[in-house]
Amino acid sequence: MPEKKVGPRHLLKRLRELMQMQIEPQERLDRIVRDIAAAMVAEVCSLYVLRADGVLELYATEGLNPGSVHQAQLRLGQGLVGTIAASARALNLSDAQKHPAFAYLPETGEEVYHSFLGVPVLRAGRTLGVLVVQNRTMRIYLDDEIEALETTAMVIAEMIASGGLMRLTRPGLELDMTRPVRIDGLAFNDGIGLGHVVLHEPRIVVTNLFNEDSGKESQRLDKALSSVRLSIDDMLSRREVAFEGEHRAVLETYRMFANDQGWVRRLNEAIGNGLTAEAAVEKVQSDMRARMQNMTDPYLRERMSDFDDLANRLLRQLMGRSTEETASALPKDSIIVARAMGAADLLDYPRDKLRGLVLEDGAQTSHVVIVARAMGIPVVGQLKGAVSMSDNGDEIIVDGDVGLVHLRPQSDLEKAYVEKVRFRARRQQMFRELRDEPNTTRDGVVVDLMMNAGLLVDLPQLADSGAAGIGLFRTELQFMVASTFPRAEAQEDFYRSVLQAANGKPVTFRSIDIGGDKVLPYFKNARVEENPALGWRAIRLTLDRPGLLKTQVRALLKAAAGRELKLMLPMVTELGEIVQARRIIDVEVRHLSRHGHLLPTTLKLGVMVEVPALLWQLDELMTMVDFVSVGSNDLFQFVMATDRGNTTMANRFDALSVPFLRVLKAIVDAGRRSGTPVTLCGEMAGRTISAMALLGLGYRSISMSAASIGPVKAMMRELPLAKLEEMMDEALSGRNATLPMREKLQSWAEEHGVPL
Repeated sequence: MPEKKVGPRHLLKRLRELMQMQIEPQERLDRIVRDIAAAMVAEVCSLYVLRADGVLELYATEGLNPGSVHQAQLRLGQGLVGTIAASARALNLSDAQKHPAFAYLPETGEEVYHSFLGVPVLRAGRTLGVLVVQNRTMRIYLDDEIEALETTAMVIAEMIASGGLMRLTRPGLELDMTRPVRIDGLAFNDGIGLGHVVLHEPRIVVTNLFNEDSGKESQRLDKALSSVRLSIDDMLSRREVAFEGEHRAVLETYRMFANDQGWVRRLNEAIGNGLTAEAAVEKVQSDMRARMQNMTDPYLRERMSDFDDLANRLLRQLMGRSTEETASALPKDSIIVARAMGAADLLDYPRDKLRGLVLEDGAQTSHVVIVARAMGIPVVGQLKGAVSMSDNGDEIIVDGDVGLVHLRPQSDLEKAYVEKVRFRARRQQMFRELRDEPNTTRDGVVVDLMMNAGLLVDLPQLADSGAAGIGLFRTELQFMVASTFPRAEAQEDFYRSVLQAANGKPVTFRSIDIGGDKVLPYFKNARVEENPALGWRAIRLTLDRPGLLKTQVRALLKAAAGRELKLMLPMVTELGEIVQARRIIDVEVRHLSRHGHLLPTTLKLGVMVEVPALLWQLDELMTMVDFVSVGSNDLFQFVMATDRGNTTMANRFDALSVPFLRVLKAIVDAGRRSGTPVTLCGEMAGRTISAMALLGLGYRSISMSAASIGPVKAMMRELPLAKLEEMMDEALSGRNATLPMREKLQSWAEEHGVPL
């Protein structure tokens, strides 16, 4: 027993020597706990490692009964060790046996010890075990002793995470880092993806833990911090964020963290204890994340996310990493796991390597999901904790049919999913065989199955799916994936490419629909809105900024020269907005004609019905436009007063409810009265049961994602439409209208042999 304590730097030096020795894992652990006990003048040092079954197993000890190694066990939350693991917080006690959580393990012989210091073994904020020192005398351990033990625990965490203890695990009792995990979320896009995890913003894995010169490491840290601070200041000074708003607020938070002296002090303390600058950042980041992981306050959790992003930025600066490295070295079966990401971020990844997308946040109608759907990638969202539970290269299964993710799946489950993928492939082959068959119901009614699109990457699917045309081309996606506002010439070239790729099939372009949840980072908007979905967006914005609409209309007119042009206005609320937009269009037509430009053969102007106010102007509306398209996503959220991005409300109301179906029927009936074509484009059209309901309401043109056309067509060709219309007329007439329509439609389909 040494007579004086040895500092953490000496302890880390000794640990580094032990890590480099070619010795068995158990011997290495035994020597580690022996050296820690000696350095901290402790009579006991013990290491407990968390297993996949939630049990903390004693892996090594100095001072307790050696026979209890791999025998002594505590459940997560049981005893002092279990409490530390569950809370990710250290415990420093002068008389451990008086603590209410104390649990006596007779096989260890620890009853004679009083003082107790235990720290969690953390990696990326995740608890992998607990490291403990004990003494017979009653004492409180000092701050530098706690720091030394936490720093040592970090080294042990890397050893666990790298698989250094795998040979010590017993069959069926794997460690927590390798355990299979099932995470329930929401299905955002159908499909099954099997592959390996690629973290969108990967945690930087620090392998160089020990420093040779604390002074040099402090200088490296100062230089990296200065660089990060300058980059944040530069972003804040840019014109596009030089106004008050959410984007600026996030950057201001980054700047606050980057200049926080408490954070910098903790980083320098870790360096002073012998860690490299990057290891110091990882340690402080992991400590902070562990302390905040159980916080329920959404504001504080969001601040933790800001802190995480900043710490990762600092790590990349220290290690000379670029954010593009991950995308350039993807495995061929990559499944992207992200907290959140933009549509442009997804397009940075090579499509041929993507097998799925997992989002901790997001919504079914968010733009990255729309792009993923266009690319045919299964998506599951609202998977809290998915990022922290995943590591690059982990095996993963994404079940976009039911909204499940299986991380590190067991072999029998993986085999079951392989068979499920084969079954889906057989179904897809069946759908491909239907591609050239007529789009008719069993009783001979023709229905146009159209495709939604928004990017050039979508267009090959027009021919592959057998779609009758593009019922909704979201022009704003071109703006959202660009780093600057697309110039008129770029827009014209883009629209011409779309029309050429359509090869004569009709294309309905929606005028730019930005604002609300569709934010362009380079578009200056000085207005801060409490509810952007009900605010300055879509046609409201472009009528106030007519230059946007003029430029787009001129590009569309020139691109569609010699062809038909169909243009649709989004978010129309009153008929006067159509009059204003038509004036702008007429001015552009006259301008191009006067300058000798070839014009479209026909120009058809339509509107999207998505604001409930139009429901009381339907007959007048139908006489003013050439066609109407129902935007069911927005219309549903406005009719039902349900924010479609609010996950709490996501499944509260059903689009197949009687009130909403009556709204949809009123629109299609108004179109029939005036002879105005009516289409529906939205999530409803792409689900077989809701597509069936739309046909029963009278819709004869619906637009959906390319992947949905095969299943909807297979359903439609077996559908006795006249009988369905009779059933729905009765169901919506008032008699028995309170019965759930979804259940009624499912029962009816089973009775009549309609595949859903």
